[in-house]
Amino acid sequence: MRVYIKLSKNTKQIPFNYQPMLTGVVNKWIGSDNTEHGRSSLFSFSWLQNTKANNNGISISDKSYFFISSFEINFLKEVIKGIIDSPDALYGTRVLDIQIKNTPDFSNCERFFLSSPILLKKRIGDKIKHMTYLDSEFENMITENFKKKLRYAKIIDKNVYITIDREYPFSQTKLVDYNGIKNKTSLVPIIIKGNPEQIKFAWLVGLGNSTGIGFGSLK
Repeated sequence: MRVYIKLSKNTKQIPFNYQPMLTGVVNKWIGSDNTEHGRSSLFSFSWLQNTKANNNGISISDKSYFFISSFEINFLKEVIKGIIDSPDALYGTRVLDIQIKNTPDFSNCERFFLSSPILLKKRIGDKIKHMTYLDSEFENMITENFKKKLRYAKIIDKNVYITIDREYPFSQTKLVDYNGIKNKTSLVPIIIKGNPEQIKFAWLVGLGNSTGIGFGSLK
């Protein structure tokens, strides 16, 4: 299930690196007692969509929104309760509307654009390398990362594979500053081959690392 959230126009300028603030708002709605804290994230949320950019940051338009999705319906019920109890969001915005969308019916092969860039980490000794779609290992690594999430959720991880759309002409890497940490990420269409349940899971929980702080969400 996915919840689409429409915000009022901002009364304060929203900086380009608003992601930590948005994460804080989402965590407020999750609530301090939610069991999602401190475990592998089975939810994802997008960056703000359809915003207007200027030299100093972005602004909310009439068509702006973002979404939160989860494999666990009870989790989203708690999020909705949190929004109703405290509708204030970020930089002077408030929640104006909530729309609930059920998970679509997927086939055995689906192509997705991203609603936030993919962060994929590889440990090399004591260091962490951020892998992008330009690395030859990217597809194998993101597939293995996804299979690990499937196993965590007790879903069969066989016969699933993730590739990038190499014919898409506008793929790019993006350096994302999250609380002073520079994260090298990928913005590229993703193709998932597997069974409908596996693809549904990806659409809900996102791909790569740190989906719980706003990376790797799928449109």
